[in-house]
Amino acid sequence: MAQYVGVSFRRQGQIYFFLSTPFVLSMHDMVLVKTEEGIGFGEIVALRDDLPEGVDPEAVKPIYRPATAEDTAIDRENRELAREARKYCQRSMARLHLDMKLVDVEIYFDKSKMIFYFTAPGRVDFRELVKDLVRNYRTRIELRQIGVRHETQMIGALGNCGQMCCCRRYLRRFEPVTIKMAKDQNLFLNPAKISGVCGRLLCCLAYEKDNYADFQSRAPKLGRRYMTTQGPMKTIRANMFRDSVSVVTENGEELDFSLTDWAAMVLPDQPRGAAQDDSSDDVPAELAALMDPEVRGQAGRQDRRPKPMRKENRPRPGGDRQPRPDRQERADRPDRPDRAERQDRSERGERPERPDRQDRADRPRPRPEAQPGEGGERRPEGSGQPRDRRDGRPRDKRRRSGPRKDQAPKPTEQQ
Repeated sequence: MAQYVGVSFRRQGQIYFFLSTPFVLSMHDMVLVKTEEGIGFGEIVALRDDLPEGVDPEAVKPIYRPATAEDTAIDRENRELAREARKYCQRSMARLHLDMKLVDVEIYFDKSKMIFYFTAPGRVDFRELVKDLVRNYRTRIELRQIGVRHETQMIGALGNCGQMCCCRRYLRRFEPVTIKMAKDQNLFLNPAKISGVCGRLLCCLAYEKDNYADFQSRAPKLGRRYMTTQGPMKTIRANMFRDSVSVVTENGEELDFSLTDWAAMVLPDQPRGAAQDDSSDDVPAELAALMDPEVRGQAGRQDRRPKPMRKENRPRPGGDRQPRPDRQERADRPDRPDRAERQDRSERGERPERPDRQDRADRPRPRPEAQPGEGGERRPEGSGQPRDRRDGRPRDKRRRSGPRKDQAPKPTEQQ
């Protein structure tokens, strides 16, 4: 008996694992489980004896109970309500002239919440639509915007290979697909050939990326000359399916060698593997539109050049300055006291003696030059006009040293 069961709550949705004990369950049985959003009604799609990688065993919860006929009837009623809510939401979107496309509607088992999945070319103000839905259904409403890949997963379509799309059949998580994957596989970069019905790069481009990365790490770089035991040779192409490399000798003869034989032929100190270039090349606009917006944003951030350093942070051309050999240290100078002695004097409040400043008191202070008056004339020295000590301008005789009129004391009243 399997110990763990994988439960899917909606078709083509994520698979969550639960403990099957103490119930005996089989494939495609309907069960009820407890989730963070409440009671969930799902179908068993996997039976395992151990958990897959990345699943925490402590976070796995047991099955609440197998579903009954009454639970199945409630689920059927919820599906009918979801179809009705989809039609009502589409009419409301047309009435409010909202540029959005409704994809699917999901209703919780206990009708505590309704989720409306939609796609839109940009951001949409759907506040009025939410108010209309809440007023009609009297429950929690959530409008969730999804991408074109998830839309194809919910609706379903036929791929270029003639079969149902992988995202509809078995894919549950989407891996980022880039143009570099198509270049590594030597595919013709035609948007019609490497894109799916969703308008994005084919999901199958990521299936063999590990095999191509391993082959390129062992294969030599194409178009380079190598010195081998049989003479100089130039690589022209490599074949991943045969695990071989084609070279041209000096005589113009084309030969094929397996990568094992090629590694043994190349002389030492020769580049054996191809250099992996992780830098993204300039991708045309029609090819960049095939990538997911998240991958496109990451590639744009990698292409940005780093900002130049500020002037104060730039390294000097001469490097760090070295002390001059002819310059003495301050501690060895006889005309200045030691640093410790100066620190003790500063703590005691004493000022150090400066012999070069003793004769400053005997020096005559220079008199400030008189500034030109209003008429532009200088007054001669010794004219008897008093001068201002601060700026040398003539002092105004009308200025009084007493208090102003507004500040003069008021006369006391006589009794």
